[in-house]
Amino acid sequence: METVKSIFDKQKKILYLIILFFFSISINQHYGYIGVFPLDTFLFFDTGYRTLNGYFPFKDYWVITGPLLDIIQSIFFKIFGVSWFSYVLHASVFNFIISFATFYTLVKFELNIHFSFFYALLVSIIAYPIAGTPFIDHHSTIFSLLALYSFILSIKTKSDFYWFFTPIFLGLAFLSKQTPAAYIGIIIMSASFVYFINNLNFKKILLFLSGTFFIIIIFSLFFIYNEISFSSFFEQYILFPLTIGEHRISSFFYFEFNRLVIRFKLIHLSQLVLLIIVIKNIIKNYKYLMSNEFLILISIIFTSYALICHELLTLKQKFIFFIIPILLGFSHSYYEKKFIKKNYIVYLLIFLGIGSTLYYTIKYVDIRKFQELKNVNLNKSISSNIIDSKLKNLKWISTNYPNNPKLEIELLKNSIEILKKDKRKKALITHYQFIASLMPNYIASPNRTYTHDGISYPKKDNEYFEIYKKFFINQIVKNDIEIIYTIKPLGKYIFTSLINENCINTKKINDILEGHLIHKCDDLKY
Repeated sequence: METVKSIFDKQKKILYLIILFFFSISINQHYGYIGVFPLDTFLFFDTGYRTLNGYFPFKDYWVITGPLLDIIQSIFFKIFGVSWFSYVLHASVFNFIISFATFYTLVKFELNIHFSFFYALLVSIIAYPIAGTPFIDHHSTIFSLLALYSFILSIKTKSDFYWFFTPIFLGLAFLSKQTPAAYIGIIIMSASFVYFINNLNFKKILLFLSGTFFIIIIFSLFFIYNEISFSSFFEQYILFPLTIGEHRISSFFYFEFNRLVIRFKLIHLSQLVLLIIVIKNIIKNYKYLMSNEFLILISIIFTSYALICHELLTLKQKFIFFIIPILLGFSHSYYEKKFIKKNYIVYLLIFLGIGSTLYYTIKYVDIRKFQELKNVNLNKSISSNIIDSKLKNLKWISTNYPNNPKLEIELLKNSIEILKKDKRKKALITHYQFIASLMPNYIASPNRTYTHDGISYPKKDNEYFEIYKKFFINQIVKNDIEIIYTIKPLGKYIFTSLINENCINTKKINDILEGHLIHKCDDLKY
């Protein structure tokens, strides 16, 4: 029979769960409606819509990251309709997932329920709101952290079912983005190997392998059912991205104190307690290296370093600081167990959590720094309802027209009307990847996204250029494309290395829209 205390504890957990749900969803919904950075903000809007309508990554458009996000977004569109609300809700739900998982894990690690809620709440404030909309690095990091939680809980609680879910979360992380999933996967796999050597248990090993085969089989069946080529997946998602990584790894080994230490000082400080425990115990007894506690702590510490490496290699805006309250939560839990309690250390951890969260909220989230809007007056934003009701309540302002968002919207609206009236088979190359979902008929796009630096597709000097060229032309031929439209800042330079300029007749239509009429020529045969 349950005691009054256990009933009360359950009620507190339910109450905190409800608060986390509504708060984490609401705060991300709020920020997801403020400002846009076209290249990143709209990354999964049109592709989610395309997937919903039976057009898939690797098969119908070139993709080097995040096919899982296209699939998840199509599900949100299916359930909630094609709208900015359901697009942002996708990110908001993941903001809740990582907040709840943090709360759940810290409670399992015997941290006081109130403190567990406190750190989880801090996570929800700065985890996904930095981006607001679905983004590959966030999804990959969140799934990787879920894998980490599952792994350390499998050791901590000795509950076998966590072993089944650990490789599933890793697989989902990898299908969101190859990194940091690969880095954290190596950490978890290595620690699991050591654990199984020290604690041989065939049931746990079988569950771990079952989870691995389960995620592989599910996505293999998805590929087979939708006739997605495994070779296309391998070329686009594995081989070509490796050539990108080769150029970036060299920059990582450039050691600079400010870059590696000062820049991430709050992350280093937040796990200082964990590092002290590890070092202290190793010095005391080297056999500690084979203990379960060591595996748990070193996995947490190495994961934070893996995320630092990932951020340095991707050269993106800082986004991993939401691991600070996570690390503080574990530090708080282990401090109470391992040290003679001195309240000022606990107060220091709490202060660091509040201070860092306020700092990153003000310096990054509020000013939409991830969207490159830190020097833009957000008060100049205007409603996107003018473009289409699907974008209802989005407060439009971007770096393209920071002082005149109304002009940007008018040009986009005019371009959209022109595209709607053109009944020809057409393709669209743009950073404004929401336009296809507004069209009465399908409008193709050979790529999910386009960058000029050879990251989203191979440039002419890349060894996989010919494979990409074949894919691009096949999309043009397969869809009977008569005209390719481009919207600035993109132009025909995107495909002039793929199709001879003699095969294209370019016409400027308005200040941002160009039409490139395709003539029949040998370049369109492969």
